[in-house]
Amino acid sequence: MKLLPKLVKLAAIFFGVALVNAEFCENTPISRDCWGEYSSSTDYSSYWLSVQNVTLAPDGYERQMLVFNGSYPGPRLEANWGDMLLIHVTNELTNNGTAVHWHGIRQQGNNQYDGVPGVTQCPIAPGESMTYKFRAAQYGTSWYHSHWSLQLSDGLYGPLIIYGPATADYDVDLGPIFMTDWYHQSAFILWAQSGMYGGFPVRHNAVAPNGLINGTNTFPCDDSNDPACLGTGKRSETVIQKGKKYRLRLLDAQADGWMKFSIDGHKLTVIAADLVPIVPYQTDSVILTSGIIRYEGASQADPTTEQWSSITNSCGDEPYASLVPYVRKDVGNADSQKNLNIGWFYETDLVFHWAINTKALEIDWRRPTDLLIYHNQSVFPSDYNIYEISADKTWTYWVIQDLGFVNAYHPFHLHGHDFYILAQGFGLYTPVTKLNRKNPPRRDTATMAGSGYLVIAFENDNPGSWLMHCHIAWHTSQSLALQFVEHQSEIPELVASVSADFESTCAKWETYYKSSLHKQDDSGV
Repeated sequence: MKLLPKLVKLAAIFFGVALVNAEFCENTPISRDCWGEYSSSTDYSSYWLSVQNVTLAPDGYERQMLVFNGSYPGPRLEANWGDMLLIHVTNELTNNGTAVHWHGIRQQGNNQYDGVPGVTQCPIAPGESMTYKFRAAQYGTSWYHSHWSLQLSDGLYGPLIIYGPATADYDVDLGPIFMTDWYHQSAFILWAQSGMYGGFPVRHNAVAPNGLINGTNTFPCDDSNDPACLGTGKRSETVIQKGKKYRLRLLDAQADGWMKFSIDGHKLTVIAADLVPIVPYQTDSVILTSGIIRYEGASQADPTTEQWSSITNSCGDEPYASLVPYVRKDVGNADSQKNLNIGWFYETDLVFHWAINTKALEIDWRRPTDLLIYHNQSVFPSDYNIYEISADKTWTYWVIQDLGFVNAYHPFHLHGHDFYILAQGFGLYTPVTKLNRKNPPRRDTATMAGSGYLVIAFENDNPGSWLMHCHIAWHTSQSLALQFVEHQSEIPELVASVSADFESTCAKWETYYKSSLHKQDDSGV
């Protein structure tokens, strides 16, 4: 006799306790179609994103932008922990390719959908579409954004929320709060004005004239004769009730620098960072520009603030000792360790590059690394700046050290993994530097201080071609990135599962690029 799967309908009253209406189906050897409240008959969480050229005035200053579905920021993508997401992306841009990266999503065994042109796919050509598919194996707050050159800095991003448990209770979820610096010219125009790779003009002279919260702010036009300055901007405003505890999902999407967030007269309790639940801690501000939290019935006048005078102007991360993961995980000894020295150089034509171990990454959109591996091309182009990792379930340590002597801070982001921060500080790393292997902070992005170092560890457990790069947009375009190919022998099987779509996307891009108006003039990622 075939046993029935364990199906519990929580609708009865048992010992006088009323249970909520729900159905729970347990995944067992005889009921593999079950998955909690879902089954193999459940539809995917499906979304459709269109990448578009638009003209908007987020802060009252009108300019051309790139957005998803006509809105800025892009639409909120939502899923529950364990859901499968199916996201259809159509490129409606006039003259550019695109690709979408799901920031912080580890894509375990799913490298082909990481969304990095020249690494995991060819760009999506204008008028074409691509479908991304991944399971929400983590929970918390993240975002999605274009990983094609500087498109992120022109507005091409949106929130990605995966609902799950929390390490502290709250009454109301206020949802995502995006913070970003904001330029009144396209990032591509600023890039061209700086002499393309001429990094320092971009980095130091093109200071953003404004900052936005959730895509809005004000900008003064009183003394301006600029017809683009409309004066229609408004501040982000949220109304709350006294006595309730609110969850704020803070996201930063700036092209450059760091931001700090605070609420006058209130403490903040931090419960997660980079999709990693942490032991809650209190602080006056968090490092992540101008917005209003207003209580019901309060005055409608714009408030003033004095709190910023007590907050230091600094770059970097939240205090190391505060970022204690809620789920304890220790780090094994290094099976391999590599020093990654950060520097810079000018080529003979005065083109500026950031570099890792004197190497500057520059990919070819038409020849992504995964495709080269799928076609059994064993020698990678030197400009791809590739490091190979082969042993499974081993630990890799990277010592990222600033040897550029320009005191530039770099927030490094790792694809395909959470990494463990073993050490972080100023000066030169030496072998006697103490490494913390006992439940160290886990992040997908962390800062290497100017004239300092960052020591990270990650487990080699996710086959694919992955990227590590500085998340300052200018620096990434100026080649501050590397690739690491992990378990190369397993990558062809991943690509084979989507080979028809993969090669079709590349063929369409090849056809488009031959006659395209704009050619690659940066790292490509």
